[in-house]
Amino acid sequence: MAKIYNWGIIGLGNIAHKFAEALTVVPNARLHAVASRSLEKATSFGQQYNAGKYYGNYEDITHDPDVDAIYIATPHNLHYQNTIMCLNQDIPVLCEKPFAINAKEASGMISLARSRNVFLMEAFWTRFFPDIKKVLELINDGVIGKIRIVKADFGFKAEFNPSSRLFDLDLGGGSLLDVGIYPLFLSLLLLGKPSSIKAISHIGRTGVDENCGIIFDYSNGEMANLFSSIVTDTITQAEIFGETGSIRIHKKWFMPSPVTLIKDGKEEKYDFDFKGNGYNYEIEEVVKCLEEGKTESNLMPLNFSLDLMELVDHVKKECGIHYPSHDD
Repeated sequence: MAKIYNWGIIGLGNIAHKFAEALTVVPNARLHAVASRSLEKATSFGQQYNAGKYYGNYEDITHDPDVDAIYIATPHNLHYQNTIMCLNQDIPVLCEKPFAINAKEASGMISLARSRNVFLMEAFWTRFFPDIKKVLELINDGVIGKIRIVKADFGFKAEFNPSSRLFDLDLGGGSLLDVGIYPLFLSLLLLGKPSSIKAISHIGRTGVDENCGIIFDYSNGEMANLFSSIVTDTITQAEIFGETGSIRIHKKWFMPSPVTLIKDGKEEKYDFDFKGNGYNYEIEEVVKCLEEGKTESNLMPLNFSLDLMELVDHVKKECGIHYPSHDD
């Protein structure tokens, strides 16, 4: 009989609900335990999703002998310490993006995982969607020729609340870490690390970046034009322009989306039979890796996550974005 992997979740906000729902459509995975700073919240969440164990603090779940992997869904500022806590107990970790607040934290997480030979992966759900697989296939097959320009944005109008995770600097708030990391991810995936970075942001009244505009320049002439916002809705579309054609990932490109190939004046649209709510794809990748005895994913390797955080650090420096509790 195939092993059923027991998952734990640390941090029980909105994204944890989506992850718990996704677990129900992965045949060889189930929710076993949940942890919150409030036992009442953990109990309510656990009962809603049929978890067997509820913990009123984050540490106790790491001592549960039946936990096979933990998903970290806490605010950005806690990703580093929560990941380190789990890795020190030799528990495989899927850590929600952004992987950390900066590259120094990410490097520490990766070093510990490798030294203890424990699985670690950033939960960048977009990487595992069938549409991204198709985009890479089209590019690798040379269908649009050499990529020249990548354009991607992710902006939404959030309700202003100075104590919310989006607007609180101490919680790692701002557009760059929360949603700007998606356009950065796409550029890194398609073009690699740039040779130069230009970026500008608007810092709001709480000290977080509310808008962030980024241009990546590459030594072979490629460019990426990237934008993020937490104060206005943007088109949320990604476009990849090659020498002989282009690819459009449709609205809300960071979610499961259709893809259109534009070539020779014609458009060919690709629709996909997506299953679940999207988070199931990253769960399946982790389970596959664990079954194969891997300590990191080939699709989302740790060096990629480190490169991504290094890009974030460069943009932060360009924009004057600074998190005092982490960047000092």
